[in-house]
Amino acid sequence: MTNKVRSAVFPVAGRGTRFLPATKASPKEMLPIVDKPLIQYAVEEAVDAGATKLIFITGSSKRAIEDHFDSDPELERALSDSGKDDLLRSIRDIVPKGVTCIYIRQGEPLGLGHAVLCAKSAVGNEPFFVHLADDLIAGDPPCLTQMAGEYARHSSSVIAVETVPHEDTSSYGIVAVNDESRITQIVEKPDPEDAPSNSAVVGRYLLAPEIFDKLETTGRGAGGEIQLTDAIADLLAESAVYAYSFSGERFDCGSKLGYLKATVAYGLDHPDTGDALRAHLRDTLCD
Repeated sequence: MTNKVRSAVFPVAGRGTRFLPATKASPKEMLPIVDKPLIQYAVEEAVDAGATKLIFITGSSKRAIEDHFDSDPELERALSDSGKDDLLRSIRDIVPKGVTCIYIRQGEPLGLGHAVLCAKSAVGNEPFFVHLADDLIAGDPPCLTQMAGEYARHSSSVIAVETVPHEDTSSYGIVAVNDESRITQIVEKPDPEDAPSNSAVVGRYLLAPEIFDKLETTGRGAGGEIQLTDAIADLLAESAVYAYSFSGERFDCGSKLGYLKATVAYGLDHPDTGDALRAHLRDTLCD
């Protein structure tokens, strides 16, 4: 594996049904946290980690994502004419120079593993990131940057993990590891009594290109979908895969409560809203 990770894959074809009706006409990845959509946070994290090729695996209702990362000359002209230079810079710098966006349609919703497989031709024979935008992680440095450093140590695939309550293992891929954090077992959504641990896979992966060969032969697993977890399990027999406990706070923005927690946390940290929001919360909670 090369030491450079240049590609980041964003599986964004899901319908976001837990946020209906808000996601009826707008992708869940476009839900804003303060003043940026979730997918922009994801892109910024990948670019910070060195990615220059951004690969979006989209569905039929996801045109808004492509529009967001495209230029808008009319809006830019209006902001320029009105002297709103800060806002103009904020939309011009969404995709930095030298970074390419690629959009690939996932014709049929066959699961995360299938979505990653759709990126094979765009990624090529190189390691790559997979970033699930509804797992928002506030880390310093960002989570993918931390993982890139871990990959540089091992030259092997790295998966972000987090300890979860044992009763919640059926909502996650769960790993068992040895003393060196090398994964020895990975199981998709096991019942608590069958879980090998309570160390859960969250939405960040740095994968060797060999995973594509495994995905091409992986049958449908949990939920009748092609599971990335199953392909990783097959990869373990041939290659080292490491679990990485990242530094930072994760918000599950695929759930309403997690999304609200993220909005409050990022709102408190935002220079335009932090002080006023803190005062409002203090007044509200003290009433």
